[in-house]
Amino acid sequence: MSLPFLLEIGTEEIPDWMIVPALNNLQDMFQAMLDQHTLGGRVEEVHATPRRLFLRAGGLLERQADVEELVLGPPKSVGAGAAAGFAKKMGTTVDQLTIQSTAKGAYYAITKRTQGISVTEVLARELPNLILKIQWPKTMVWNGKGTERFIRPIRWLVALLGNAVVPFEIGGVKSGNTTVGHRVLGKPSIPVSIQDFDQQLKANGVILSAAERRDKIEFGIKAWRVKRDPDLLQTLIYITEFPTPILGSFDPSYLDLPQEVLVTVMRHHQKYLSVEDADGKLAPNFIAVMNIDADPDGLVRQGNERVLRARFNDARFFWDQDQKRRLQDRLEDLKAVTFNAKLKDSSYYDKTQRVVRWVSDLGGEEDAQRAALLCKCDLTTDMVKEFTDLQGIVGGLYAREQGESEEVARAIYDHYKPLSMDIEDAVPSTLNGCLVSLADKLDTLTECFKVGMAPSGSRDPFGLRRAAQGIVRISVEGQVNFELPQFGELAEFMRDRVEYYFRDVRGFAYDEVRACMAVGWNELLDLQWRLNRVKRVRATPDFEPIAASFKRIKNILKQAAYSDGGPYRPDLLEPGPELELYSEMRRTADQPLESRIGPLRPKVDLFFDKVLVNVPDLELRRNRLALLQNLLTEFSTIADFSEIVTERQS
Repeated sequence: MSLPFLLEIGTEEIPDWMIVPALNNLQDMFQAMLDQHTLGGRVEEVHATPRRLFLRAGGLLERQADVEELVLGPPKSVGAGAAAGFAKKMGTTVDQLTIQSTAKGAYYAITKRTQGISVTEVLARELPNLILKIQWPKTMVWNGKGTERFIRPIRWLVALLGNAVVPFEIGGVKSGNTTVGHRVLGKPSIPVSIQDFDQQLKANGVILSAAERRDKIEFGIKAWRVKRDPDLLQTLIYITEFPTPILGSFDPSYLDLPQEVLVTVMRHHQKYLSVEDADGKLAPNFIAVMNIDADPDGLVRQGNERVLRARFNDARFFWDQDQKRRLQDRLEDLKAVTFNAKLKDSSYYDKTQRVVRWVSDLGGEEDAQRAALLCKCDLTTDMVKEFTDLQGIVGGLYAREQGESEEVARAIYDHYKPLSMDIEDAVPSTLNGCLVSLADKLDTLTECFKVGMAPSGSRDPFGLRRAAQGIVRISVEGQVNFELPQFGELAEFMRDRVEYYFRDVRGFAYDEVRACMAVGWNELLDLQWRLNRVKRVRATPDFEPIAASFKRIKNILKQAAYSDGGPYRPDLLEPGPELELYSEMRRTADQPLESRIGPLRPKVDLFFDKVLVNVPDLELRRNRLALLQNLLTEFSTIADFSEIVTERQS
């Protein structure tokens, strides 16, 4: 008989961004525990709200199966004394032992039978440790020093196998069959079973499924033109148990402030969705998502409007105050702002001077260098100190307001882009913006690697992975040609990001990426050009056979330990397949890869069918190896085709 299982871990409110990784970790660990202890069953679903993690599994056994294990003892040759000692250790007598023949000889042995225990007993033993092992960025204690640690205090536990409670305890909280409803809409104590758990929670103001909460929010806002914000929507899903959107408004006079400032104020502090008018411009409205079912008297709406009004007044004050000083006048202030305390030149003023030099080295002219000089000045403004998400953006807005050219303002505005590998997260919109962004990121990487601050594990305080990803994307998508470092730890770090980008983001096959990177990868526009060529030619019928031939050539050269690399002598080539291959190589020498593969393939095939490379004559052998080496070299300017996986290999 198989049984369903249900686990709920009830806590104080968990930070929204921690929930999904922890839920996935719980699912993986629980399934591993089922498999390890042969309990049967599979995890069927996991859910979470700010106050609970939930797991449901099906198909668990009532008891573990009994296990028989053959245990080998001492060799038969050592005598009766050793056999008696082994029998005593195994809790039996010598007459119950058997003789087991193995490749190493005959051994005393016994078949040990281990009786399976109830699954309830195993779960009761394993669950406390499993729950406390859920991975969190940080944890806390709530029962005093040295006690259990979890992301938030555990307040209740539900653990049911079939209709029975799985008994265990964590931090003084005992498991049971009683859950807790919504703080406002539900009861504080609700008896549940596996069958009615979801319904009981919903009746008490808790929508367990994140997908259902998302649908409820999206249905509630569809009447309005909401500015798309998937990250904020994800946050709203995991800070509510019963989300209900409401429409609020603000004084249209605040629209005199830049849209970026208003949207950030609403999003950053209040977690409001912005609303647009029919022309796509910001409307004097917002959407708040309550964690209750209704606001009949408008009190929640009014409270949100009052708080937002105060926030907008702060933003207006910061804007007006910041405008009293030009960005250029703030350069000296950057000497007091630390970029990296481990560096000799550790301030943002020092970083700014380096970024200007980087931009110049990348070919940036006057506007790009001006943008580089001013790009970090907004770090000293009140607006950025209050709303750090606006760094760069505020600098660009202030530059435009203060009469800098549009090219300079736009480059400053964009210079933190892109923030991720997501294609929707665009690279800077101008060449100057790309150059400043590249310079900023290259400086961050170079300086941090100089002082041994390469990322390790989850530690990456300076966002070096993100910076490296941005460099790769800007070079390719912004069409900026420059050379990445080729040697050292930073080069290997960049190489991994380049391979990931072309394989997982751009969708090239992994062997195409490896083949092309094997002959050079530090000029990304060239790498992309070669990848596109290999991808196109791979679809032709002659490609895989000739790729297999190149692999064969490489193996022959390796086995022959051929490293001469010198020219071959045409006068030593014998008439027939060898001379025909040489002639075809000469005839097609100036043609592109796509045109050469078809004519060369039959000549290469015939050469290997009819010509013995490793002939006894040393001079003739060296000449044939040189011919093959030259053929391989001619094609290796595009890719190392021996890296391509052919059908015969797969």
